[in-house]
Amino acid sequence: RKYKMRIWHISDTHKHHNLLTVPTDVDMVIHSGDCSNPRDPYANEPEVREFLDWFNALPIKHKVFVAGNHDTSIEHGFIHKKEIASSGIVYLENTSAEIEGIKIWGTPYTPEFGFGWAYNKKRDKMDKMWKSIPEGTDIVVSHGPPMGVLDLSYNRDNNLEFCGCSAMKKNMMRLEPKLVLFGHIHNGHDIINAGTMQLSGYKTIYSNGSVVTDGKFG
Repeated sequence: RKYKMRIWHISDTHKHHNLLTVPTDVDMVIHSGDCSNPRDPYANEPEVREFLDWFNALPIKHKVFVAGNHDTSIEHGFIHKKEIASSGIVYLENTSAEIEGIKIWGTPYTPEFGFGWAYNKKRDKMDKMWKSIPEGTDIVVSHGPPMGVLDLSYNRDNNLEFCGCSAMKKNMMRLEPKLVLFGHIHNGHDIINAGTMQLSGYKTIYSNGSVVTDGKFG
């Protein structure tokens, strides 16, 4: 069976969502997390609520959202996932949904770095999560990227490194979903991560939907 679904994929809006030009010819919008900025969940909550109001009001039929490492107020329960879902947004947290025959699985979890960020897991715990994705899933929505796929960034020593999850890449190559949608690793002043790519010999389209560059709206 072939599906015809026009999807707008965005991520890492970091409170700049109002600057986006919203397309008028799409059936679904998918946001891969980091709608907010502050690490402190009390300061984070109003930013997430402002984003959710905007997201809910978009004139687009289907809306899918996963949280990101900055969205600490969701992880701490200040904004409950049932509250998000009650507004008509499909919220995914290691869960699946089917929309017009399209099977979508989503997660906010990324390999841990630093302290105090939301939805961080130890790298050696990630494989079990990816293996839980049901066979036949059409779209995987995550906050973070697979290793080596639109995930290049500078580390603390100012050296370039691939920041994605190697267990995710291995499992995406095994599952071969139609789309893998993520963000988390932004464009840099001399690095382009936002965009789409395919791995040679595989049909899956990977998309980094980040819309900020080096802390600036891009």
